[in-house]
Order: sequence, then structure tokens, then C-alpha cells
Amino acid sequence: MIKLSIAIADTYALPSAFVVFRGFETCIPKAAELGFNGVELALKRRSEIDETRLEQLLDEHGIEVSCISTGQVYADSGLTLTTENTGRREEVMAIFKELIDLAEHFGGLVNIGRVRGQIGGRPSAYVKALFCETVGDLCDYAASRQVTLMLEPVNRYECDFINSVEEGVRLLKQIGRTNFKLMPDVFHMNIEDITIEHELAKYIDHVAYIHLADSNRLAPGQGHTDFKKLFDTLAVSRYEGWMSVEILPKPDPDTAARQSIEFLLPLIQEYNETVFH
Repeated sequence: MIKLSIAIADTYALPSAFVVFRGFETCIPKAAELGFNGVELALKRRSEIDETRLEQLLDEHGIEVSCISTGQVYADSGLTLTTENTGRREEVMAIFKELIDLAEHFGGLVNIGRVRGQIGGRPSAYVKALFCETVGDLCDYAASRQVTLMLEPVNRYECDFINSVEEGVRLLKQIGRTNFKLMPDVFHMNIEDITIEHELAKYIDHVAYIHLADSNRLAPGQGHTDFKKLFDTLAVSRYEGWMSVEILPKPDPDTAARQSIEFLLPLIQEYNETVFH
């Protein structure tokens, strides 16, 4: 089955955060009421969330945490997993370990997007080796907690390191951990990959989670991405897992969330009925 989630951050998240909703207390109930199966928690630190209250909200509204995303770790402080500063690298690893501990109880998935860092003027092989070492250590830490880390390829205009799905898969194989998977985002794929749906199908065994946004970063259905073709192709591969809406909150958060669920829910219901029944 495919389950649908929506990204939510704390009310103090930076304006640049790619989330639809802000405020866990008000927006988790709102997401459930709209028909989403889960919420993706965009966090800077584990301490942002009251875990007891989170569990109450999830139970009360019959909704799950789909994953914990870490874009705010990078955006808030510039911390990256490939910094050459040992102290800063230890700091970001400590943050990740706390988020992994949180994911042990909520969702079991933690993403790695721009927090991986940039190559910049450094030798590419050096940055990749540093990334593999750091993420390998984090995967080993996460394995005992049954948590999976997910690498999100990001387009060249936002990051110069791991842009396409194919590049992501090569790095997954290099790190060689069973709890390190891929988190493709169709917005980034629209820029970097040959096609969206066929690249997903080709590498589906490595995919643990999919981010959805239209070609203009708005709600699905508001751009030119062919989502029907995407779901039809995925049906052949029998993808099963989470998809999450990670879009700009335009024209406003409530409208963007409603547009997303109204457009995607019929496609997902048809997919689930066709593939799994």
C-alpha cells in the first residue's frame, strides 16, 4: 500500500523551510482531517518536539509519523556531514543520533538532503570518502534501533553533490549498508533525471520513500508533471511505502494542502486497489 504524508515544521522554522504546515499542535489534527495518513516532521533538533504530546496527538487523530527530515539542520546552522571541521562534524552527528533515537519510536526513517554538504572547491573523491565514512557510522548507530537513513538527491541549483537518482544509487552501493536507502523527490528528478517514472522503476529496489511536488514546486496538479504516468509505472514495480507532499505553501498552506490531497488521493486509492487487491 502507498500511504500519503505531508511535511510539518515547528512554528519557529525558517521561512525557507519546504513545508506546507507550521505548528505541530494545530497542524497534525488538520492533516488528519484532510485525509493524510502521516506527517513528516521537519526538525532542527530533537528538543523541538514534545514527544509525549506528539504521541497523544497521533493516537487521538489516527495518524502516523512517516519520517523525520533534516533540511532544517543545515538551513538553521550550516552544519553538514562533510565539513572538514572535526568539532562541527561531531556536532552534526550528535544531532543526527538524537533524531535517530526519536525515529526509533516515530517512523523509523530519517532523511539526508542538503545537510550532506557541498563539494565546492574540494576534490570530489575526498568529499565522497568523508560522506561515506560519516554516514556509514550513522547507519551502524541506526541499525541497532531499526532505523533507516535515506539519501535524497537534490538538483544542481541547490547542491553540487548527488544530484540524480543514479548518482544516489552509486553512493548507496559504495556505503553498503542495508539500512541506507534512497528518497527520490520528483521535483528534483524533473530537473536532473532522464525521466521521472522510468528512473524510479529502474532503481525501485533502493527506494524507501518518495517526495511529491509538481514541476513548479507547488501542489501536485498545479504544474506539468504527469503523476498518472508516474503511478502507472510504479504499479508495475509494486512500490509500497510512503509518499510525502513537500511543496511551497502557496497560495497559502491550507489551500496547498487541500489541492494536494484532492489531486493525489484518487490516484493513490486507484493504485492501492489495483496493485494490492
